[in-house]
Amino acid sequence: MAVSYMTEDGYNKILVEINYLETVKRPEISAQIAEARDKGDLSENAEYDAAKEAQGIMESKLAQLKNLLSNARLIDESKVTTDAVQILNKVKIKNMNNNTVMTYTLVSDSEADLKNGKISVSTPIAKGLIGKKVGDVVDISVPSGMMRFEIMEISI
Repeated sequence: MAVSYMTEDGYNKILVEINYLETVKRPEISAQIAEARDKGDLSENAEYDAAKEAQGIMESKLAQLKNLLSNARLIDESKVTTDAVQILNKVKIKNMNNNTVMTYTLVSDSEADLKNGKISVSTPIAKGLIGKKVGDVVDISVPSGMMRFEIMEISI
């Protein structure tokens, strides 16, 4: 798995989720499996099958989260500047085709949340903006075609 850059806040949220899965969900699912097993014949026990499936899904998610943390590199937020677009910058851009102004914060893949204006640095738009400066006009290839953006403001 590739290195995953994240903020300390993002890292801590994953730690909390891992703790929840290990200390709350795992015992709950184990109890469901034990309860279903106590009901007798496992060959026709839908509750047992459902609990075992839930256990598999939960363990898979837990392994995925632990793997993400093992490859995580924390970003030193004190070293983030606004000279040129980089991760953790808030970037105000204008779509030159329709004059729509949008503001996005560039974050790691694991912290992306489009509803809150946080886009992953691995998206086409973010990749096209990284390294550019205020006033630059960039052409970015997106799934719907080429889009032209002007970088209006870079902040933290």
